[in-house]
Amino acid sequence: MRPDTPAENVDHTAEAARLERTAGLYPEDAEALLLQAAAHLELSGDRPAATKLYDRLLSSSGGAQGLENPSLVRALKASNLWEYGHEAEARAIIEGVRTASPRDPAPWVIVAEALESHDELEQAHETFTEGARLLLTDVTEPPYSTHPLLFGRHRVRRMLGLAHDEWDTLADGLHSMPVSLDELHDPKRVWSLGSDNPAELEAEIFRLRAELGAYREALSRPFPVAMLHWPAAELTELTEAYPTLAEEYSTYETHLATIEAALRELASSGTPNLGIVTGTVPSYEAFAASEGSSPADATLLPQYATTLAARGRAAAWPPDRSAACWCGSGRAYGECHGTEG
Repeated sequence: MRPDTPAENVDHTAEAARLERTAGLYPEDAEALLLQAAAHLELSGDRPAATKLYDRLLSSSGGAQGLENPSLVRALKASNLWEYGHEAEARAIIEGVRTASPRDPAPWVIVAEALESHDELEQAHETFTEGARLLLTDVTEPPYSTHPLLFGRHRVRRMLGLAHDEWDTLADGLHSMPVSLDELHDPKRVWSLGSDNPAELEAEIFRLRAELGAYREALSRPFPVAMLHWPAAELTELTEAYPTLAEEYSTYETHLATIEAALRELASSGTPNLGIVTGTVPSYEAFAASEGSSPADATLLPQYATTLAARGRAAAWPPDRSAACWCGSGRAYGECHGTEG
């Protein structure tokens, strides 16, 4: 959530000075340029100089009111101050950021992570939750910028040993990597990353390499040719919201029969790697928005299915005859859609 600051092969002090000079030449971009300069100063170890830049932004002409994102500047300043011994001032600024209730997720994430990094897990959890409650209540599809808020909250709750709630389940669904969030946020694993014990760090590096290999292998495999399945409630919601799509789906039973028939036809023609993806209306609407199109456009449906398959959301078809049927009836596949004829 911080400004982009490549850490390798960069003279951070010189880069900060260059960005400051550039900010003087282009005052309309000064806020973004000085934030990047402050980040470089933090990486160089000159945290007091970074604080001076944050103060410069907050006290410049127009003050914080003239900034595009004053809460972000304050959050970064608080995080920086705490790192070189100014805990009381940092806590006061963090409380101010929380009270201001910014509508941007970045300040929430930065102050929550500052609390987390100093073992204030309860306060970090409260901060992540406040931000999530403010920004995600009554939101059908969380914007990408809010994902770190949900992932950070999931991590802290895992550290605290709290049971999953609805937002944790949402975070699990948004996380697309092969390694689950529960595994990534395992407390022993998180603590080992901050350990000074070479053996623990070496074990974690070995584990990360193994996971990276598994991820690359998953990416190298072709994703399935997948048919799009709508659960009954989702199909009803879809066709009521977009009546033109009712032409694609006359009845729910016909929809299920069409999926099974199409997959059998593909299998008989020798098409390998078949699967089924399950759609939801909020996810489909978000996909349509990303494509700059209307959800009522039926030509989007196969593209949506392909996208879900590419994201690893496809269930292999056919399932074992004794396994639960893909349609969600609760019956075995061999006694449901797996019956011949």
